[in-house]
Amino acid sequence: MLIEELLCALNEYLPRGSKLASAMRYAVMAGGKRFRPRLCIAAAQALGKDPRRILPIAAAIEMIHAFTLVHDDLPAMDNSDFRRGRPACHKYCGEAVAILAGDALNTLAFEVLARETKNPRVIEEIGHALMEVVEGQILDMESEGKRIRLKTLRTIHKKKTAALLKACVRAPAIQLKAAPIRLKALTSYAEHLGLAFQIADDILDATSTRKRLGKPVKADVKKGFPYLIGLERSKELAEEEKNKAIRALKIFGGKADALREIAVYVVERNK
Repeated sequence: MLIEELLCALNEYLPRGSKLASAMRYAVMAGGKRFRPRLCIAAAQALGKDPRRILPIAAAIEMIHAFTLVHDDLPAMDNSDFRRGRPACHKYCGEAVAILAGDALNTLAFEVLARETKNPRVIEEIGHALMEVVEGQILDMESEGKRIRLKTLRTIHKKKTAALLKACVRAPAIQLKAAPIRLKALTSYAEHLGLAFQIADDILDATSTRKRLGKPVKADVKKGFPYLIGLERSKELAEEEKNKAIRALKIFGGKADALREIAVYVVERNK
């Protein structure tokens, strides 16, 4: 039900009636697991608060996530022609419009955050996370074709993947005025969840098919965790990070069950 409300909110926030609007809607409303909004909602539930209060944050983060995917898929970046089982945004509307659609989604997300939350700390939190995502992408590009150390790979994905997931729990907690000890616990959860998510993603990239994932595979075969430490050790490491994430939630008791389920899902998913 809450995801349906989220989709309704996105439908209201997104513009209509132009080529740019069409590209923005193509990127955001293309389906997907809505993983990041679900994380926002679960964080509010862990705090014992009404998740509807943070739906604008969830919607804004989903727009930001869509923006990063649009730009990631461009020929100048990952050069991926497919996303979520259909042509990538730049194949749908052309590279120039796709770039502008990504820019517009990012801008609109912060407009929504400013208007709906009226909270500079929330805006700062998400802005900082997005800067880390960009820095992580730069580090990832610089590592192309190089044999990197495990520490470097962890640093890349602490920024590129975990930073926005961390914002998914921290921004709602800040908006809902969570106690510092609870904010710290959510932060620890998300840091471990982010690494587990990326390791699982690399495993899928190495073992799955384009039909199942809806996007090209083997893209990270020479720089992902399985390539660096082997498939079996990667699976073990994903489990270790999942367990650390779950242990970080002890303070919340049963209210954090949705967050625990997300952690389990992250390492057990097949697409």
